[in-house]
Order: sequence, then structure tokens, then C-alpha cells
Amino acid sequence: MHQLCDAGIVLYTPDKPDRPVNSPKAVYQVEPAALVLLRTFGIPAWHEHLAAWLAGRETLVARYAMEREQSRIPVEIVPGHKITLSPGTHSALIKAIIEDFAPRFAPGSVLLYAGDTGEKWGYFDAARLADLGVNVDTHGKMPDVVLHYTANNWLLLVESVTSHGPVDGKRHAELAHLFADSTAGLVFVTAFPNRAVMGQHLGEIAWETEVWVADAPSHLIHFNGVRFLGPYDAS
Repeated sequence: MHQLCDAGIVLYTPDKPDRPVNSPKAVYQVEPAALVLLRTFGIPAWHEHLAAWLAGRETLVARYAMEREQSRIPVEIVPGHKITLSPGTHSALIKAIIEDFAPRFAPGSVLLYAGDTGEKWGYFDAARLADLGVNVDTHGKMPDVVLHYTANNWLLLVESVTSHGPVDGKRHAELAHLFADSTAGLVFVTAFPNRAVMGQHLGEIAWETEVWVADAPSHLIHFNGVRFLGPYDAS
């Protein structure tokens, strides 16, 4: 179907252009002008109709591509520098990680990687990651977001969880292996959109990791045992 969509013959999710590209509810529709054209196949005027349709094909493709582009999620990496991610709740959570989590808990950090459901390597500063001793090829199963907290020389490896995939024991081991050569310390973080989703995965979350919830952005949950035990100032 991809080629038909690229050619402007078929429309992808015309009922909801901002539907995530990996949604199981994806639908396809024959583009109205293409449908009119196809119904003339076999009649004497077919070639005339085909030529007229081809003359406007690029405009149609550009128009629908623009609609998809407008529905993408803008993410500000640094002031004045933005990228866009494919639409959907997963990308919305990645945006929150970069724009809300990072300034609060890793101020001044630098984004090195951000995944995208439509394009796996949505943003990737391979050179800067290599400077920290990490060389990842396209087969490496990257976390959703990688931030370099330069003040502490930490790499924050963040998983964005909207349906599955927290940093459990298995994922912790995978990431530790993938970033084993890092000269920066590794911090493992799972991000959830809210505590309801977190509750579905609570039993899976690995110890010695952090949890952040987007709808309570000023709080961080530490799965780190007695390291943070102590009273809180009530004032």
C-alpha cells in the first residue's frame, strides 16, 4: 500500500490524519479523483482522462503530504531548534520527556537520540555519542530518548511507555550491554503518561531505575531502595 499512497492513488487514514503510523486502526481510501479516473478505464476517453489526472498528480501528492506534515508533533531540542515526530501518544510522551522531564531533572542536558514510530532514527547525534565511547549501528535497540546530563556526566536512557516496554530486568540488561563502553554514568528511566498506565506495569519495573510520570512532571519515583530513605521537611 505504501507505493499507492506515495503515488496519491490511495489515502492513508483520511478520517484521522493524526492517527499514529503504527496504529492497528489504520484505514485506506482510494483518492476521490483517482476513483473517478479508474471508473473510466476501458472507454475511448481513458487516455485523455489519464493525462489530465497525471497533470495534477504532483499537486495532489504534495497536498496530502503537507496534511500529514502538519499533524506531526514539534519538539524543541534547544531554543530555536525543533524537530518533528510522527503523530501519536508515544511521540507526545517523548516530547514531554525532552521538554518537561529534562529541564527539571537534568537541566542543561543535551539530546543525543529521540526515536520516532514512523522513522526509527528520528533524531540522532551519533558523533557526540561516539565521543562518550558509544557506537551504535542501526541494529542496536535504542531507548526512546538518550540525554547527556553534562553537569554530572550521566547518560539518561529513557523508555517512553504508552502501552508496553518499561525498563524491566531484561531491558535493563540490554541497555547496560548496548552502552557498556560509555564513559558517562548510566541512568535508567521509564516515563509514563500517567499513573494509571504506570500501574499496569508496576510489577515489571527494574530496581535501580527511575520512573517519571508526565502528568505529575515535578516528581520522580526512585526504585532504588534505601539510597533515598529519609524524612521530608514539612515546611
